[in-house]
Amino acid sequence: MTKPRLISLLLLSTAMLAPSIAAAQESAPTTTGNASPEAPAIGDENASGGEEAPDVSIPGGAIIVTGQRNRNIERTAPQVISVLSSEQIARTGEGDIAGALGRVTGLSVVGNGYVYVRGLGDRYSLALLNGSPLPSPEPLKRVVPLDLFPTSIVASSLVQKSYSVNFPGEFGGGVINLTTKAIPTESFLQIGGGVTWDTESTNKLSYGYYGSKTDWTGYDNGNRSIPSALQDYFNSGTVINPGSTQAQELGGSLVTSRNAVLQRIDKTQPNFSASLSAGTSFDLGGATLGVIATGGYSNSTQTKAILRQRAQGTTANPEQLWEDGNAVNTDNRIVANALVTVGLEWDENQIRWTNVYIHDTDKHSSLSIGKRNNNRTADYMDQTTAWYERQLIDTQLVGEFKPDDKTSIDVRVGYANSKRLAPFEIEAQYLRTNAAADPYGDMFVNRLGNGNQDPTNVTFSRLNENVWSAGLDVSHRFFDGWTGTVGYAYQLNARTNSRRSFAIFASGDPELISGFGTLRLDYLLQPGMWALGNNGVDYSLQLREPGASVANFDSRLLNHAYYGKIDGQLTDTLSFDAGVRWEWAKETTILRPIGGTASQPTALKNEYFLPGGTLTWEVQPGMQVRLNASKTIARPQFRELLYQPYFDPDTNRSYQGNPFLTDSKLTNVEGRAEWYFAPEQRFAFGAFWKRIDKPIESFLTGPEAFITSYANAPKADLYGAEAEVQKYVYLDGMGKFFTDRRLVLIGNYTYTKSKLKVGASDTVRVYGAGTGASLASDYFRDGAPLTGQSEHIANVQIGLEDTQNLSQQTILLNYASKRAVSRGLANSNQPDIFEYPGFTIDVVIRQGIMIGDKQIELKAEGRNLTGRGHFEYQQFDDGRVNYNTYDVGRMFSLSASITF
Repeated sequence: MTKPRLISLLLLSTAMLAPSIAAAQESAPTTTGNASPEAPAIGDENASGGEEAPDVSIPGGAIIVTGQRNRNIERTAPQVISVLSSEQIARTGEGDIAGALGRVTGLSVVGNGYVYVRGLGDRYSLALLNGSPLPSPEPLKRVVPLDLFPTSIVASSLVQKSYSVNFPGEFGGGVINLTTKAIPTESFLQIGGGVTWDTESTNKLSYGYYGSKTDWTGYDNGNRSIPSALQDYFNSGTVINPGSTQAQELGGSLVTSRNAVLQRIDKTQPNFSASLSAGTSFDLGGATLGVIATGGYSNSTQTKAILRQRAQGTTANPEQLWEDGNAVNTDNRIVANALVTVGLEWDENQIRWTNVYIHDTDKHSSLSIGKRNNNRTADYMDQTTAWYERQLIDTQLVGEFKPDDKTSIDVRVGYANSKRLAPFEIEAQYLRTNAAADPYGDMFVNRLGNGNQDPTNVTFSRLNENVWSAGLDVSHRFFDGWTGTVGYAYQLNARTNSRRSFAIFASGDPELISGFGTLRLDYLLQPGMWALGNNGVDYSLQLREPGASVANFDSRLLNHAYYGKIDGQLTDTLSFDAGVRWEWAKETTILRPIGGTASQPTALKNEYFLPGGTLTWEVQPGMQVRLNASKTIARPQFRELLYQPYFDPDTNRSYQGNPFLTDSKLTNVEGRAEWYFAPEQRFAFGAFWKRIDKPIESFLTGPEAFITSYANAPKADLYGAEAEVQKYVYLDGMGKFFTDRRLVLIGNYTYTKSKLKVGASDTVRVYGAGTGASLASDYFRDGAPLTGQSEHIANVQIGLEDTQNLSQQTILLNYASKRAVSRGLANSNQPDIFEYPGFTIDVVIRQGIMIGDKQIELKAEGRNLTGRGHFEYQQFDDGRVNYNTYDVGRMFSLSASITF
């Protein structure tokens, strides 16, 4: 069956199925709003028939139009923006805001919730919550992953792609501002729940381990608490003696049956979730006090059967690969979230106190087997058990005041904290030699660092980051059509990161090492085994801390910013918005080795004047053209500045920073034409160009370690074009069934091209590559695309919806072409490593029904109906090397919520 025919049948079947559920039921009104088949006059923003504008809260607050019907924010804002209201987010059916943003023009989601804007990586994207900055719970990032935020707590998501000076200067691709829900228009209580079936995971084989009996909640019951003797050692600031009595005592406490024994799970449970929301408001006589509280819980399991290969040269010949194997990874992800918002409104003033709590846990289990270049006759088996606990707490107070008709004042203060805890991350390696002369040749043996094997590693890592922020914005309309705004912003990020990794080695009689190595891991490393050498047995265990010299680091970013801008009407049809931002920032990273002296801080201290301006020409009512130009920056992320190893199990990569990194500087130019031919309907086309001076790019070092590091490439250019359309077709002429229905057609396409500019004499600074500069061509190839950039990104939404009642059937299509995720091995002429997201189809059905006087929303979803897998590879002349490739399941979900 051809794809167009398949889409047609899907749309028709979903349209006929959903209304039948509600047959003979009294339907409840939906928030979609009333619509009339007769389109109002072009350019009439307040004509009847439109949706209520979403709540948007940003620094400067120039586009806040809360509660005004048919106020088209994209059209009236002075910059190029896209806004997803809660209704538009609901239409996508996505459970987290990252998934919903993946439908916006020029945006793509990479990895676990990192949003790329116009092909620029997450380092060039800025995420704000109600206009305030957020910390990241990820060691490799300073940008928060947006899959942490459930859509249930978000009132709107604004994406601004053209820079304006009221936003921070770290604005390469764009800014994403999430606005949380504030004051409810009426009291409500909503209870919901859902279940999801994953065709690659649910009811199929997976791996796990016991952990603790409360793991299903995402919180440990104390089984993973650090033993007191180990904590005393951490606090001592000394490096352990590998063969000491202290090492024996500590080593015997690290590995137990609860944290290290992989268990086979023949039938994996389905994913499930639950949510509870409530809100009310109180009339205080001239003021309204509103309270909203939401809570949510989700439990999902994904199993990946991964093909992992590593090339050491310029060939894909299986006999010459450095590594060739398969892994089964199981990630049980448990997310708990809560939001409490208290808002006070009077006249045109509002005070909003927002509190967000998100707790995200990944219980990780992995088992892999494969060949290695150093011994191709043997089989290597690796197992990993881990517990990654991420937490985000944010509290902020925002005041938006209008002391008179001409003046507005915005005040924001905020504190946010993020944590990442990973205790008892255990990695063990077993070897089957397959040698006839080896008495253990047909068995997997853990020789603990002997016989071409790695030691068993137990790692404890902890990240803590605090962000304090404050801002003040004052706008005044001097006369009709002319407004000036000045503002100040303060931000302090303070991060501490600790990674204490122990390696367990065995020494003594090789026969004993091999014989004991056949034991289960918790038996092999039980306390009694550590004491054998004390009793005359030629076998001893050693506990080493090889990473003590790079175990701890502190990072800090202090930023002061002032800005001023003016916007106004030059003529009846020509307006402009222009200003300049001054930023002073100091970014420091200090390595604190165990038992040593803290390193000289890596310090970047810079100040910038960052101009930005937009000129808008209204060609005719409903049609306008925008031109924007600006200068912005991108700073290195904390981890990228530190020469400390870190392994990410999700991407199967090891990382190491580069203290020689510097800021990147961007020059941005874009033009855009927009045609608003009817309320809520538009067509837009734009083109953009960016010049990046010293872009930060990743590369691989090796050959054995395959570590990803970073350096400033000399220059890069990025350019492209994008188009988007939103059209409604009213179907009232097709019969009674379609009287209140309309066809929803939404589509966007982005073409992006980028090229690194690497000259023959250009140099880079790479830590560990000597005391001087290295040739840039040793690490980067002239003309190569920027990492993370897809040349083609397209989204299409085709749906039917009832304009009077909740009834929506939507088909969502997405395509992204391949994008480079890393350079090939440095100094080897290897091709880049690419990821190919490809084409996916999703279907979302939402239907409201009434039972008595209560509305129930039913939702059915089908995700990844094309069964598109994850492909990450290097393409050589003689074949493909699959770096991290696995199948991704089709997802089928059913959920329901009832509102009281």
